[in-house]
Amino acid sequence: QVAAASGHTVVLVDQSDEILKKSTKGIEESLKRVIKKKFADKPEAGAEFIKKTLKNLTTSTDAASVVHSTDLVIEAIVENLEVKNKLFKTLDKFAPEHTIFASNTSSLQITKMANATTRQDRFGGLHFFNPVPMMKLVEVIKTPMTSQKTFESLVDFSKAVGKSPVSCKDTPGFIVNRLLVPYMMEAVRLFERGDASKEDIDVAMKLGAGYPMGPFELLDYVGLDTSKYIIDGWHSLEPNNPLFAPSPLLNKLVEEKKLGKKTGEGFYKYK
Repeated sequence: QVAAASGHTVVLVDQSDEILKKSTKGIEESLKRVIKKKFADKPEAGAEFIKKTLKNLTTSTDAASVVHSTDLVIEAIVENLEVKNKLFKTLDKFAPEHTIFASNTSSLQITKMANATTRQDRFGGLHFFNPVPMMKLVEVIKTPMTSQKTFESLVDFSKAVGKSPVSCKDTPGFIVNRLLVPYMMEAVRLFERGDASKEDIDVAMKLGAGYPMGPFELLDYVGLDTSKYIIDGWHSLEPNNPLFAPSPLLNKLVEEKKLGKKTGEGFYKYK
């Protein structure tokens, strides 16, 4: 959406036409919300903006067939290294030499993905934040092999889609999640020890630190399975780091399929 709205030609690729129809509909709805704010007193200009944006967007279920005319590939599939590497290996065969590959991963190593291709120097991370149309931040990740030209192109692209890029090396969680995930885990440990209730911890962080959500609300919003997946991955990389220690309570909730907002219950219950 943000790439199409800023004048880029975009091909959105997913596994089925059904998913793509749903995605396109979601983009249309999201654009309607954008024009309510942006073109409040100019409905005609708003309608034109939607039309123009959607014109920049086509869909496909075959990534290999569309990548031959692409300058930049942004991968945002399941957080599984094997699955990602399989995709990148395939695209590497069909993409032109100049094409830059980027991953939107929040927790996996970019270097491991780059190594699955022959274009390590044209590979980096572009980590957008949810919901992307609203959030201004993009973390631009440079591996030891990413060329300066590639890095600058990724920064320029981030600015061209109206975002504020920050740069980070290929370290677990980059900047935001490296600080955010251990903070959320510390909140769970505080509660596990019985030092404070989850409600009081949430209120304290909202009113005391000015955060829009407390750590337990945020965990439920992100998904407890996602949070567990991240911390388990980091724990296997650095087993002696106490910040990356798994949480028995988080593991128990995930086992019980209480994954947060998406399942109706996590640390809190949702209607």
